[in-house]
Amino acid sequence: MNKYNNFHVVDHPLIRHKLTLIRDKKTGHQLFRELVNEVGTLVAFELTRDIPSQNISVETPIMETTGVKVDGKNVVLVPILRAGLGMVDGLIKLIPNARVGYVGMERDETTHEPVHYYFKIPKKPEDRHFIIVDPMLATGGTAIATANSLKELGATQIKFMCLIAAPEGVSAFCEVHPDVQVYAASLDEKLNENKYIVPGLGDAGDRLFGTK
Repeated sequence: MNKYNNFHVVDHPLIRHKLTLIRDKKTGHQLFRELVNEVGTLVAFELTRDIPSQNISVETPIMETTGVKVDGKNVVLVPILRAGLGMVDGLIKLIPNARVGYVGMERDETTHEPVHYYFKIPKKPEDRHFIIVDPMLATGGTAIATANSLKELGATQIKFMCLIAAPEGVSAFCEVHPDVQVYAASLDEKLNENKYIVPGLGDAGDRLFGTK
């Protein structure tokens, strides 16, 4: 049961169908990549509902009328390496002039906390609309650390999107960042003892890039 106003499951038959194929362990990495992009695009339709836009005049073959132009140049996609890369292409198709930042995270061997080994975003973050992208929200550690870093640099407009989320990760993230809207294709059952989402889809990075 979702108790957080900033967490949203984008429920649609096409999403459920494609997510079933993504979960299937027999799905190869080529199809897996295609499906991840497709589901990411479908989730992004809802996430971008309030994307900045403006009214413009357009001349149809019949008459002049008013249309809408989306202003995507200040949208910044921030995939968390490496699995987040698997969702970028689908979003770029929706917002071709979006910028792309990159975040690389690893776990500190002493503190066991996530730390950046790479962090690169466009200048003037206070003027940007950031979309953090990662296929999974498991413990929430990397997503929380990424949102923390964006806010420390002055970002105020941040969203997070994933394919599947665990209740533990949702609780952790939404408690720390109640002002960040979170969009997922599915809220799964739980984390297991190894911190994998159940029923989940396995290791998204390995399945995306064929490294296992």
